[in-house]
Amino acid sequence: MHANLAEILAEKRKEVDILKNRNWSTHGGNNVPPIRDFKGVISVPDKISLIAEIKFASPSAGIICKKTDPVTIGKIYEKAGAAAISLLTDKKFFGGDLNHLSRLKKAISLPVLRKDFIIDEVQVRESFLGGADATLLIARILSHRQLKDLRDICHDLGMAALIEVHDRQDIEKAVACGADIVGINNRDLNTFNVSLETTIKLAPLVPEGRIIVSESGVKNKGDLQLLKQAGIQAVLVGTSLMKSKDIGKKARELAGA
Repeated sequence: MHANLAEILAEKRKEVDILKNRNWSTHGGNNVPPIRDFKGVISVPDKISLIAEIKFASPSAGIICKKTDPVTIGKIYEKAGAAAISLLTDKKFFGGDLNHLSRLKKAISLPVLRKDFIIDEVQVRESFLGGADATLLIARILSHRQLKDLRDICHDLGMAALIEVHDRQDIEKAVACGADIVGINNRDLNTFNVSLETTIKLAPLVPEGRIIVSESGVKNKGDLQLLKQAGIQAVLVGTSLMKSKDIGKKARELAGA
């Protein structure tokens, strides 16, 4: 395991310990906004849907862009034609903030994916109460039992689960746990190198009937055309959007491709 990932997971375990000391309930009354159909908007026939990500930094890239109100960015993405929004909520390593989740959900009409390192059900409940329509679950950092339990909790609460995989073993685990949305991350967790060939190689291993999302490394229309030929239904794009001088223009380019 890469040192950066090990450090992130150690921090997440500390965060989970703090969360468990709170009184968590999933009965938020009128304060919890209705769940939106994340799965539906990223599985439109004959189209690659754009999941546009709000991300200000990462361990591999450092500072990606100057911090801006995520609500402003979310509205730009929505106007540009994105199908859904991914909000990175990790504060220490990615410059995110979970408090932005509910604000973003109220300001836009698109489904919102909470992207973080989820290792415990208390984080899933936290996501639900914050207004997430979907959560990211990373197969590599979870046992088979953990992955299945967390995926089941997501579905019981009405949220979608985007299960991220990096290799054949991850795919087998995800499928065995009932994954209906599989995200193939093109970033190698050991080297942090990125290659779209990862999606091209792994996509045929995902059984029919699952939605496949390609994550990381998508930069232009040519990349989208390559992925469409590989049978991909959606792409999750963060860095190339957030680094762009004109986020709206770049989002329109990818959403319209």
